[in-house]
Amino acid sequence: MKNMLFIMNPKAGRTTLKNSLVDVLEVFCNNDYAVRTYLTKSADDAERIVQEEGANYDVIVCAGGDGTLGNTVTGYMKSGIRVPLGYIPCGSTNDFARSMDIPRETVEAAEMIVKAEPFSIDIGSLNDKNFVYVAAFGMFSDTSYATPQNMKNIFGHAAYVLQGIKSLANVPSYKMKVTIDGDEQEGEFIFGMVSNSVSVGGFKSITRKGVEFDDGLFEGVLIRTMKTPADLERVVRALLTGDVNERSMVSFRAHRVKFDAEDPVAWTCDGEFGGEYKETKIHIHRRAIDLLVVQESEQDEVIE
Repeated sequence: MKNMLFIMNPKAGRTTLKNSLVDVLEVFCNNDYAVRTYLTKSADDAERIVQEEGANYDVIVCAGGDGTLGNTVTGYMKSGIRVPLGYIPCGSTNDFARSMDIPRETVEAAEMIVKAEPFSIDIGSLNDKNFVYVAAFGMFSDTSYATPQNMKNIFGHAAYVLQGIKSLANVPSYKMKVTIDGDEQEGEFIFGMVSNSVSVGGFKSITRKGVEFDDGLFEGVLIRTMKTPADLERVVRALLTGDVNERSMVSFRAHRVKFDAEDPVAWTCDGEFGGEYKETKIHIHRRAIDLLVVQESEQDEVIE
C-alpha cells in the first residue's frame, strides 16, 4: 500500500468535505492508500506538518481553500521535498482549482487524484513568501483577507466583489518604479498583479489567454491611476473582456519583477495578507511542485 498524508482544514469556507469525509477517505482506501488524516489547527499548521513529516509519505493531499493550499506549498518549498501533491478545493472561491480544472465536488476531486499523474507547476516567491497563483497590491487585492469569513461562506466570490466596490470611494495610488525582466515602468498605480491563473477572484479575466502553468513565466497587469469616471468605466470593461491593451493598463509576462515604491505597499498572496514592503522582488521557481491533475487528453478516461 501507498502512504498518504491527508491534510484537512476543518474551517475552510464550505462544509461539503465535512459531509462527505467518509466517502473521500473510502475513495483513497479503495485505491490502496493507507491514509493518515491531519486536521489543521492554525494558519501555518499545514506548512509545519509538511516540513516535519512530508518526506515520509508517497503522496500528500490537502483539502481546504486557496490559503490552505498556499500554506501546504510553502511547506514543500521550505523542505525541498518532491512528493506528489493532490488538492481538494473546499474554500469560498478556489481560483487555483478553477484554473487547473479540479472538480469542486469533493468526492470527484478525490477520484481525480487517485487517477491523476504528477504535473510540475511553477511557484512564485514574493520576497521571502511563496505563492501558488497570484500576488497583488492595491484596489481589490485586499478584499480576500479583509472580507469576513461568514460573508465568504454565504456569498462565495460575490463577497469579494461587494467588499471591493465599498473600497472604490477612496482608491489609493502608489508611486513606484516597476522593473519587468529589465524593462522599467514608472508612475502611479492603483493596482498590480502577478499571476499564474486563468481565474482571479472567481472570475476568468485579465490574463486567461495564453496562460501556461509550467513555462517559468507569470502573467502581470498594472493599472495606472485614473482621473475620471470614464477612465474607470473603460478599465472595468477591459477587465471584464480581458482586453489588456487598455491605455491605463500595462500587461506583461516575466520571470522576475521588482517593485520599488516610495511608501510601504501591502500585498496579498493567494488571497492572504502577504506583508508590506517598499521593495518587492517577485520571481518564479519553474516546475517546483508536482501537482496531481488530469491533463486534457486524459479527461475522457476519468469521466468514463
